[in-house]
Amino acid sequence: MSQILQMLELQQQLNDATNGENWEDGITKNGKKIDWRRCIYLESAELVESYPWKHWKNIDAEPDYENIKIELVDIWHFIMSEALRLYKVDALGTIEQLAENIIAMDSYKNLEEAQKSQLESYEQIALVEEMIKVLFCSNDINQLTNSFLNVTSKLGLNLSTLYALYIGKNILNKFRQDNGYKDGSYIKIWDGKEDNVVMQSLLNKQKSIKPDELYQELKKAYLKR
Repeated sequence: MSQILQMLELQQQLNDATNGENWEDGITKNGKKIDWRRCIYLESAELVESYPWKHWKNIDAEPDYENIKIELVDIWHFIMSEALRLYKVDALGTIEQLAENIIAMDSYKNLEEAQKSQLESYEQIALVEEMIKVLFCSNDINQLTNSFLNVTSKLGLNLSTLYALYIGKNILNKFRQDNGYKDGSYIKIWDGKEDNVVMQSLLNKQKSIKPDELYQELKKAYLKR
């Protein structure tokens, strides 16, 4: 099974568990409207905020590349969700066909071979803003997905890293839901660190950690917070 298909299947499972079955119709099991495109552009704004773009503040700061990776993974969650929604409601094909279509995209090969970005910060921001433009100006999910994969590879994130971080964030999202994320009782800062940072640290320490093992490690860290 391809890593793209695995991620799509995990995203389907996460959305089913979090939002209820038939979330593709645009309403959660709690009656809340779902807007994946809004999720994408707001996460994209957070991605831009990871760069020291402000000419009046912290002008010598460096981009927060660890957070940039996380924001890209968050955007990927929402792009996959929108694609899964459209493939169901518009009868565009199965989840396997969606995975095949993504793998066939021009930008996919670049994602497989991506290395550290050679672009300076403002060039990277421009790429993100081009993706936002596609988001607002086109309803074509394939064009949006292709743009995202292009941004991801040019920002230096390859397929294997995207996959590893996606698995990590997927498990963290499940952990959040199991510990009061929806009702607001979940605590996101653990011993002075955001849970995303803790998750990344666990992945860095144990490269081959399994999803259920990661969940248990997150549980231990959360109890120590």
